[in-house]
Amino acid sequence: MDGRWRAPTRCQPAQPQIPAEDRGVAEVAGRGRQSRRAVHREGAGVSDILFLAHRVPYPPDRGDKVRSHHVLRHFSGLGRVHLATFADDPRDMGHEAALGQWCASVRVLRRTKGNALAAIEALAGGRTVSEAAFDSAAMRGAVAELLAERRYDAVYVYSGQMAQYVPADVPFVMDFVDMDSAKFAAYADDAHGPMRWMMRREASKLAAFERDVAGRARASLLVSEAEADLFRRMSGAERVVAIENGIDTGFFDPAGVVPVEQAGPLIVFTGQMDYRPNIDAVRWFAGEVLPLVPEARFAIVGRSPTAAVRALESERVVVTGEVADVREWIAAAAVVVAPLLLARGIQNKVLEAMAMARPVVASTAAAEGIDHRGTIRVASDAAGFVREIRELLSDPVAADAVGRAARARTIERYGWDARLAPLAELLGLA
Repeated sequence: MDGRWRAPTRCQPAQPQIPAEDRGVAEVAGRGRQSRRAVHREGAGVSDILFLAHRVPYPPDRGDKVRSHHVLRHFSGLGRVHLATFADDPRDMGHEAALGQWCASVRVLRRTKGNALAAIEALAGGRTVSEAAFDSAAMRGAVAELLAERRYDAVYVYSGQMAQYVPADVPFVMDFVDMDSAKFAAYADDAHGPMRWMMRREASKLAAFERDVAGRARASLLVSEAEADLFRRMSGAERVVAIENGIDTGFFDPAGVVPVEQAGPLIVFTGQMDYRPNIDAVRWFAGEVLPLVPEARFAIVGRSPTAAVRALESERVVVTGEVADVREWIAAAAVVVAPLLLARGIQNKVLEAMAMARPVVASTAAAEGIDHRGTIRVASDAAGFVREIRELLSDPVAADAVGRAARARTIERYGWDARLAPLAELLGLA
C-alpha cells in the first residue's frame, strides 16, 4: 500500500480508529502522518485532496460559504483539490471558472429538493431530514467516479449532510462546523404542535447521526472550543478538534470602503435573511429594542428576506435584500448589532464588523466562542442592548475607539492562515 486512499472494490467495514491521547491536533493527526510518510516513500509528489461540500464554496457571501471558501483556498496551497458540491441557488451554477483558481477539478450539481419532500423521505426512511434533503443519486455517482479516477491523500467533508457520500472504508476528516442536533433541540423548545414533534425527532436523529459519523471520521472539526466541548459531551467522540473561523482583514478594511449614505445614526444587522436565527433576531430587535432607541434607524442587510422580515420595513427600518457590497453598510453603521437568540459556533457577522472597526453589541449567544478581549459589548436582554447602544451613540469618539480596538483584535487573533494551519496535520499532509 502507498498510503493513499482509493475507492473500495467491495464493501468493507470501517477501519478501526485509534483514539487520540488528548484533544490536541497533534494526537488526532498522528495516524495521518504515518500515511503521508508512506506516500513520500513512493515519490507520489503533489497531494490530491477530495473536498465534498453541501454548498458551492464561492462566493463567500453567507456564513457557511465563508468558512468553506477559505478552507478551499487554504487547501489549494497544499495540493490538487477535487471539489464535488451542490448548488441550491441557480446563480451558483456558473462559478466553475472562479473555482478553477483553486481546484484541479470541479463538479457542481443542482439541488432542487424542497423541505416538504425531504421530510416525507426522512419519515419514510427513518433518517434525518437534513440527510434526505441532500440525498442525490447524481452526487453519489459523481463521488464514486471521483474515487475511481485517482487515489487521494486526503478526504475532507464539509457539513454533516455530505458524510453519506463517503464509503465505509475511506478515511476522512469531518467538518461539522456546528452541532446541528443541539440547534434543532433549541428549535423544538420554541415550536408548538406537530412542528415541535418534528424538531425533536430531527434533533434525536441528528444526535445519533453525528455519533455515527464521528465514530467513522479520523477527526471531527467544530468551529469553536465551546462547540467542540459540547460535541464531545453529547457524542462521546474523542477525536474532536476546534478549528475557528477567521476573517480576511485585508478585504474587511474600512480604509478602502465608502459608506452608503443614510440619514441619522444607523444600527446595522447583516446576515442571510431566510435563516431562522437571523429572522428571529431582527424581529426581536425591532420589537423590543429599537422603540427604546428613538434617535436611530435600523438596517437589515442581507439576501433573501422573508415576508416576516419585509413586514418590518418602516420609516425607521430598512430591509435591503441582497447588496453589492456589505462592507459599505457596515462602514455606515454607528453600531452593528448581533442580537441572536440562538447561535452556534463563531458568528462571521461579528468578526466582519470587528474587522471593519465598528462598535458591536452582541447577544451572549452571538458572542460565545469569540475571543474578543472586551472589544465588543455583550448584552443579555433588551435592556442591556438599549443601554449599550445608547451609550455608544452618545459618545462617537469612544465608539470609534471601541471599533479600532476590535479591528486590532481581529488582526492579532483571527487571520485565516493562522486559524487553518492545523488542517494540514489533521489531514495527514504535513
